[in-house]
Amino acid sequence: MSWFKNIKSGIFTETKKDTPVNLWVKCDSCKEVIYRKDLEATAQVCSHCGHHFVLTAPGYVDLLIDENTFTEFDEELQSNDPLKFVAKKKYKDSLASAQKRTGKLNGVLSGMGEMHRRKVSIGVMDFRFVGGSLGSVEGEKLARVLKRAYEEECPAIIISASGGARMQEGALSLMQMAKTSAWLAKLDKKGIPFISLLTNPTTGGVTASYAMLGDINVSEPGALIGFAGARVIRETIRQNLPEGFQRAEFLKEKGFVDLIIERKDLKNQLSLMLEHFVG
Repeated sequence: MSWFKNIKSGIFTETKKDTPVNLWVKCDSCKEVIYRKDLEATAQVCSHCGHHFVLTAPGYVDLLIDENTFTEFDEELQSNDPLKFVAKKKYKDSLASAQKRTGKLNGVLSGMGEMHRRKVSIGVMDFRFVGGSLGSVEGEKLARVLKRAYEEECPAIIISASGGARMQEGALSLMQMAKTSAWLAKLDKKGIPFISLLTNPTTGGVTASYAMLGDINVSEPGALIGFAGARVIRETIRQNLPEGFQRAEFLKEKGFVDLIIERKDLKNQLSLMLEHFVG
């Protein structure tokens, strides 16, 4: 028994402390185990089944914008806690955790860059930041993306990944839906194209405003897109929902999404669209 109790001297377990962790990722769709560096090489797309993992905001900028052409704006903006909101966790603590996780002060990466040498104004929501929720700062940054496109007379692109409006800011969050939509109306009057890219997930007030107001609404394969959750809808209408309800493929069939584009083809396809718009 002394051997099992590890009492005798000289019996020990050596632990190699420099072994890397999180080297492998299990695909949510096909359950294959993927080497993390291989997943990074494919822009977070499973090489076995094509499942699109969530990509960070900097990842989309690297994917779409020509190298060394991106200039970030408004990175210093950050939300405060106007309602002193407290639920299971204080809102200010949620913000602090998100800032530590992402290294950013807010949930939108925005700026100007070139896509195949064409100047674009771009804003990307980061789902890691409080679930990509639309707060007052995020709405302001996206409005400024559209304002810069208006002033520079260049196309605007917004990439959405969001759980909807941020309830911790109440009406201040809901106002962002109207503000961004108003700027889109100004772009439309001036004939400046706006492409909306909906990624997994795009829901709530984001879907109900700028995300669905693109001159072209584009989605990645399998993205969850909707306003209310499926359970809420099912309990409200008291009917079973169709298979694949609120997925990109279903929405394309019903006309809410114009195109579904795989991540590897996004840059070329979006550039081609802009070529048709502005020559």
